[in-house]
Amino acid sequence: MSTSPTVGIIGLGAMGRPVADRLLAAHDSLHIHARRPQPELIAAGATWTDSPRELAAAVDVLVTFLPDLPELEQLLDGEEGIMADAGDLLLLIGSTSSAPAVRELADRVHTQSRGRVRVVDCPVSGGVDGANAGTLSIMLGGAPEDAAVAASVLAPCGTPVHLGPLGAGEVAKACNQLVVSATILALGEATVLADRSGLDLDALWGLLGGGYAGSNLLESRKHKLVSGDDSPSGVAKYMVKDLRFAADIADATGTEPVLLPALRAAFDGIVDAGLGDRDIAVTRRFVQSRDTQAS
Repeated sequence: MSTSPTVGIIGLGAMGRPVADRLLAAHDSLHIHARRPQPELIAAGATWTDSPRELAAAVDVLVTFLPDLPELEQLLDGEEGIMADAGDLLLLIGSTSSAPAVRELADRVHTQSRGRVRVVDCPVSGGVDGANAGTLSIMLGGAPEDAAVAASVLAPCGTPVHLGPLGAGEVAKACNQLVVSATILALGEATVLADRSGLDLDALWGLLGGGYAGSNLLESRKHKLVSGDDSPSGVAKYMVKDLRFAADIADATGTEPVLLPALRAAFDGIVDAGLGDRDIAVTRRFVQSRDTQAS
């Protein structure tokens, strides 16, 4: 686009709202639509639209931060849907979703709109803290020219990187979640071992955080692991969906994973134990609950 695109966003939840704040601060305007009133965003200069149709008609780039594709699908069709009156529109999908399903959706909207609506997938990593700070890792998949527009729009929110064709962002996010789930499970299990051996947990993770065991995840969850406070930030139940998408990619690529089945079983167990709405640091509590001596 030769001029600065008009930007809109839909999906103003825990992640979408801080993203909207940063987009509004960086761009000339921001159009929004949500299920609930957004008086603070409107007071800051955002333009309210009454329907997904009105939102899509008003913008060049529509950023969506919805939980998954079914929620987006509900907003696409119908008299007041995104597709009803969309012109040339770049649709950015920020949810963690299935890569094949993103490609299927893109094919459908491309056909339905006669090529006017294009799609870039742009899942993110960094959580709510990263969204607030503008330090998200933003994984882009799509045509190079569309990904370049998406990168310019989303740059205020973090570091956007084009990783390949449509769906590449979702593959990258699945890889990310594989690493995150393995790490938080290891951290939870190690915390239980150290605690039951009488170690000072705060001193332990302060020390190990400076070595190869250190990570952004450990830094962000150290307090929760040490204190046992697993009040939610990034809830554990979403990992079940994310790891299912990773398994789909393993199947599609003929890969027989080693860790993935164990990770899926662990997070399925967390949800089955009624702990799915806790923070991912609930892995400490989950490992503790498996001890036959404690039961």
